[in-house]
Amino acid sequence: MKARLYEKYKSEVVPALKEKRKYTNVHQIPRMEKIVVNMGVSASLEKGAVEDAAKDLTIITGRKPVINISRHSIANFKLRENQAIGCRVTLRRDAMYEFFDRLVAAALPRIRDFRGVSPKSFDGRGNYSLGVADQTIFPEIELEKIKRQQGMDITIVTSAPTNEEAFDLLKLMGMPFAEKK
Repeated sequence: MKARLYEKYKSEVVPALKEKRKYTNVHQIPRMEKIVVNMGVSASLEKGAVEDAAKDLTIITGRKPVINISRHSIANFKLRENQAIGCRVTLRRDAMYEFFDRLVAAALPRIRDFRGVSPKSFDGRGNYSLGVADQTIFPEIELEKIKRQQGMDITIVTSAPTNEEAFDLLKLMGMPFAEKK
């Protein structure tokens, strides 16, 4: 069974984008390609910090994360070569739509004093990145079991060539953008 948000994309978003932007070919219509969720962990923390972050990321995304290791030694950061410094998950297809649905509907509204995400976080090529300061906004995380607060970066990669087209896509998909001032 396809994700609920994918059905919304096919039935509502595609016709709306086609009419607004006057696309002549169906392949010109922007779509979400993947979502990358990344958790960086300070190298100065204890050894179990990366495993705890990986466990939390597994619970949040439903996928096993890849552990990132450092390539170089940097003495000022107390960083050694081949030391674990974070973890990441790449979501595509149904898992991507399910995660985006949970992010927009359940997680983002749980942020304290939430007034919408910044519409300025596009990279110039139609990709959107947002930082989340605490993993406890996701309802899957049990507050009693976490040892430390851990932030994460979420990058939504779209096929849109410009920021304006990607903004329209994400707005129609339900992303709660803050009002431009």
